[in-house]
Amino acid sequence: MTLQILTAGNNTSLIQPGFSLFSFGSHLFFFGQKGWPKRSCPTGVFHIDIKNNELKLRPTMFNSDSCYLPPLRHPAMCRFQVGSDGEKTQYLIHGGKTPNNEISHKLYIMSLASSVNKKIMLCCSEKDLVGEIPEARYGHSMNVVYSRGKSAVVMFGGRSYVPINQRTTEKWNSVIDCEPLVYLIDLQFGCSTTYQLQELQDGASFHVSLARKDTVYILGGHSMASNFRSPNIYKIKVDLLLGSPAVSCTVIEGKQSFSSAIVTQTNPDEFAIVGGYNSDNQKRFICNGIFLDDDTIDVQEIETPEWAGEIKHSKTWFGADMGNGAVLLGIPVDNKHQNTECSFFFYMLSLGEGEPVMLTCSQGSVEEQEDSLPLEDSEEFTFNRDGNLFDEDTYNEDDEDDESETGYWIKCCSECYIDINTWVPFYSTELNKPAMIYCSKEGGHWVHGQCMDLSENTLVYLSQNNSKYFCNAHIKIARELQTPKKANSIKKPSIKSISKKSSMNRMSAVKKSFLRRLFE
Repeated sequence: MTLQILTAGNNTSLIQPGFSLFSFGSHLFFFGQKGWPKRSCPTGVFHIDIKNNELKLRPTMFNSDSCYLPPLRHPAMCRFQVGSDGEKTQYLIHGGKTPNNEISHKLYIMSLASSVNKKIMLCCSEKDLVGEIPEARYGHSMNVVYSRGKSAVVMFGGRSYVPINQRTTEKWNSVIDCEPLVYLIDLQFGCSTTYQLQELQDGASFHVSLARKDTVYILGGHSMASNFRSPNIYKIKVDLLLGSPAVSCTVIEGKQSFSSAIVTQTNPDEFAIVGGYNSDNQKRFICNGIFLDDDTIDVQEIETPEWAGEIKHSKTWFGADMGNGAVLLGIPVDNKHQNTECSFFFYMLSLGEGEPVMLTCSQGSVEEQEDSLPLEDSEEFTFNRDGNLFDEDTYNEDDEDDESETGYWIKCCSECYIDINTWVPFYSTELNKPAMIYCSKEGGHWVHGQCMDLSENTLVYLSQNNSKYFCNAHIKIARELQTPKKANSIKKPSIKSISKKSSMNRMSAVKKSFLRRLFE
C-alpha cells in the first residue's frame, strides 16, 4: 500500500468534490466539473494523464453519434460488460447535479468509440426509460446483476429536492431522502420497476455498493431524516424469472458505519474501502477489505497507509476510484498554501493490483459542504473534430473570456427568454453550437431558435440554404417587401390622335421639301 502526492498540472483546478472517474482499459477519464465546459475541453470530459507524479487533464472528443453529457456531480455510475463474450466495456451514468444545481433524471450510456488519428474518442447516448421511472436524484448507487442468462440494473437510495408543491421561499432548494425503493431496470427495453422491501425502512445516500452475479451489497450511507449512518449491510438478491423478477433483501449485522467512502477493486473477489466520514465532522482514517464469495461477505480491517499531515489535519476530503486498486484523493489547500494555482492537494493511494472484473459502485464525495460556485458561460460543445482543434498540452486561460470568435452569445431581442448564463442544449443541433437563425433585417441579427418556436427540422432546413429570411418581429415587413408594388397604368392614345399626328408629320415634311426647292 503506497500513498504518493501528485503535482497539479493542466486543468486540475476543475477537479472538485463530486467528480467521477471511469476507465476503458488503461485509459482513465474525468468528468463532473462544477461549471459548464469551456474551450479548455468543450465536451467537459478529460483524459487523465499521470506521468512522473504529475497529474494532467487532457481534452477528450466524442463521435458525431453522441448526445450531450452535462457535467454531473454525485451521479450513480457502474461498469458492465456487453457482447457475447463480454469483450466490450460500457458505463451507466444516472442522476447527479448540474452546475445550475438542478438534479438530473436521465440515464446515459458511455462507451469507447473508434479512435481517430490514434486519439481516444468516446460515445455517449441517452437511454429512455418507461414504467416506474426513478425520480431525479444524486448520491445514489447503481449496479448490474446477472441471473438466468439475463442482466438488469439495480438502483437504490439518493437525495432529491422537496416536491415542488411542498417548497417554501426560504427552503426552495432543500433536499430530502428518496424513498427506500429498489428500482430494477431492464436495459434492453428500458423498462423500470420498483420494489418495496420491508427490510429497507430508511432512505440512504452516499453509500457503497458492490455487485457479484445476482447479488448487490449496500454498506454505509447517511440518512438525512434520522441523521444516522447505519452499520448494517443490506444484501439484495435478484432472481430474473421470466415475466416477474423476484427481489429479496437480507440484513447482515455490521460494525462499520460511514458515508462518502470510496471503494476500489483489488482482486476479482476482493475490494477495499477508503476514506469517508464516521460523522459529520470526523473523517474515517481506517481502511477495510471486503471479501466476497457466492453467498457471503466478509469485512476486515486492513493495513492503513501513513497519512500525510495535510490529510490528517484537513476537515474534509474527497475522491474517486481509479481502477486497478488505486484511489485519487483531494485535500483542500490550507491558508499557508493559498498561492498555489489549484485549490486542492491530490494524492494517489495504491492498495493492490489486478484488472477489474466485477462491477463496483461508490459515492466518494464531500456531503453537501457547499453550494455550486457562480456559473461559467457555456461555449461550443465539440464532437467529431480532428486532433488539430486544440492542443492537448496547452491550456489558454485567455480563451475563457474571449468570445469574439464565436459571436453566439448575444441577446436576440428584448423578449428573448434564453438565459445565456444557464443555457443548456435543447435541440440536438446545439451539440456544436446554440441553435440560432439569422434575420436579414436591419443589417442582420441572430435569433434563438427557441424564441422563434421553430421545430428542429425547420432549423436544419434553414441551415442548408442561403436564402434570406426574417424573424417573428420582422415577418410583417418581409411580407410587405415581397408584395409587388402597384404600377401606374399605361395611357394608350386613341386612334384618332395617332392619325392626326401622322397627318401633321406628313404635312410638315411636304412643307420642308417645297421650301428647300424654292430657295434652290
